[in-house]
Amino acid sequence: MSANKDPMIPDGDVNPIDTDYQIGQDNILVKVGPFGLDIHNRVFLISALVVILFVLLTISFQQQAEPVFSSLRAWLTANLDWYFISAANVFVLLCLGLIISPLGKVRLGGTEATPDFSYLGWFSMLFAAGMGIGLMFYGVSEPLSHFGSALGGTSVTYGVRTDWAPLAGAAGDAAAAERLAMAATIYHWALHPWAIYAILALGLALFSFNKGLPLTIRSVFYPLLGERVWGWPGHIIDILAVFATLFGLATSLGLGASQAAAGLHYLFALPESLTTQILLVIGITLIALVSVVAGLEAGVKRLSEINMLLAALLLLFVIIVGPTLAIATGFAANLAAYLQHLPALANPLGREDANFAQGWTAFYWAWWISWSPFVGMFIARVSRGRTVREFLISVLLIPSLACVLWMTVFGGTAISQLVQQGYEAAANAALPLQLFSMLDALPWAQLTSFIAIILVVVFFVTSSDSGSLVIDTIAAGGKVNAPTPQRVFWCLFEGLVAIALILGGGLVALQAMAVSTGFPFSLVLLAACLAVVKGLMSEPRAV
Repeated sequence: MSANKDPMIPDGDVNPIDTDYQIGQDNILVKVGPFGLDIHNRVFLISALVVILFVLLTISFQQQAEPVFSSLRAWLTANLDWYFISAANVFVLLCLGLIISPLGKVRLGGTEATPDFSYLGWFSMLFAAGMGIGLMFYGVSEPLSHFGSALGGTSVTYGVRTDWAPLAGAAGDAAAAERLAMAATIYHWALHPWAIYAILALGLALFSFNKGLPLTIRSVFYPLLGERVWGWPGHIIDILAVFATLFGLATSLGLGASQAAAGLHYLFALPESLTTQILLVIGITLIALVSVVAGLEAGVKRLSEINMLLAALLLLFVIIVGPTLAIATGFAANLAAYLQHLPALANPLGREDANFAQGWTAFYWAWWISWSPFVGMFIARVSRGRTVREFLISVLLIPSLACVLWMTVFGGTAISQLVQQGYEAAANAALPLQLFSMLDALPWAQLTSFIAIILVVVFFVTSSDSGSLVIDTIAAGGKVNAPTPQRVFWCLFEGLVAIALILGGGLVALQAMAVSTGFPFSLVLLAACLAVVKGLMSEPRAV
């Protein structure tokens, strides 16, 4: 190794991940294998075989699978809620520490690097990363659930109503209950989840752009593992990333299918059954396959642009025809309530609100962690040229504010309908139907509900398409432009895993797998914190 070379960049022209690979131009891994495939044998084969086996077993033993998934989810959330809450706190504190430290001056891509995108374009992409099926599913249902429980009522968790009392002082006070409900909701959608994404995105950007390592999760751990990162320790890290991403996406796809089925039942009286959900998964997966074959520019990019426009129009419509003044004043009030209640909501010890900490927060943090390779890689790829301080402030604030606005508009409107108008349909509806019930009390309900279904479907398609790209990038050892058949494979199995989980227990099974794959990957992320700090300390800092 030459004296002036970064010690974290491997020597030679042979890719250390696998001797069947070579590093080509721009440090992209190159391998032409059988049938034109371009894979990293160990990660791809092990991940693919385990996923295939999981699908076969779950579909073959549906009755036996449901209690297994239920017990798994219950045990993990009941025993590890303190751990998930503590881990998420670590990610937030590290991000804040890096922002104020001298390491914040490090520039992603090197001291001479310039941003690939303008602020407007970059912020738009960060905003797009914050929009998804989760916001459509929980935008109305979560604030309503917390609002009812804060008034001394009940909360809906996993489709079962159970008592919940997260913080004292709101019982019987509708205004205080609304602020508390929105604070609890924002807690799950603002700083903590985006800190989870930011840490992994920062690591991927740093070790890819600055160190010249492959764009895959194992590269982040070079400072800790050295050359061993190219062997089995690195294989295990990438395999865990594949599982976390695949099952995290499957959870979102399952939620999207249940909500789309509820919307079709509401609009067209189609049966809201497992068969409908499965047919939706199949149909939308086929659309995603067309997008995969069309390519990133012609496929997911155009769909994302269409979806962002539709989401913005729906948001603006609800603001205009809904309780406009309450929404305008609620945004700032909800942010203030979030900051006020944040210490209590983020406290991992001595919690008396077990249903909230276990049923909501533990699941959410595991779900966000399982999504971190997917969203983290996307954020990393569009953030070259930014300083660490600029990167972290933007990644934490821009999507967080977008999520706060969405929850304020949709959740605040539903709460206002309940309190001011006595409209109880949304509050009493099942979780997947609550968005449509809220829209039903506004003008043009048929049209806006149809747009909402389109949004869910397109979010489904873009998540599946982009997710298959990220999974294949990891399974191909960091190669970004892998052959289309490999992305088709992962796209198909994202749909098959979602179908298997719907058949094997529905929402409970979907959430169980998000938690069970998010837990081991959370250990990977905690170790990544040390690796990122060590990597930043070896970098020159921008003036």
